[in-house]
Amino acid sequence: MLKDGKFLEGMEKFFDQNVSICEVGQEPKVGKAHRIAVEEDLLSEVSEFIQYTAHSAGSDGKDKTFYEATMEFKTKDGQHVKQDQAVVTTWANGLIIDEKYYHPNA
Repeated sequence: MLKDGKFLEGMEKFFDQNVSICEVGQEPKVGKAHRIAVEEDLLSEVSEFIQYTAHSAGSDGKDKTFYEATMEFKTKDGQHVKQDQAVVTTWANGLIIDEKYYHPNA
């Protein structure tokens, strides 16, 4: 889903109602509806989705998964954004309950 730019669809399908999402260095955003609204605002500024590519992935064998990824897009104001990140996800009952994003220089 992510590689196809279907971020909102992925959130609807996999986020727990009380999910906590945190970009390291920022306050967590809590709640599925709130997080989807934040993402909708961000995506409204995107003019072209280029890629979301996972380069490596792993699991602790229990409730955590993690991966490295590159996200690339263009904004309506002409910026070309290419961002590398690591993502650590905690799962419960098949849903994401916590996710943390780590970016270089964050």
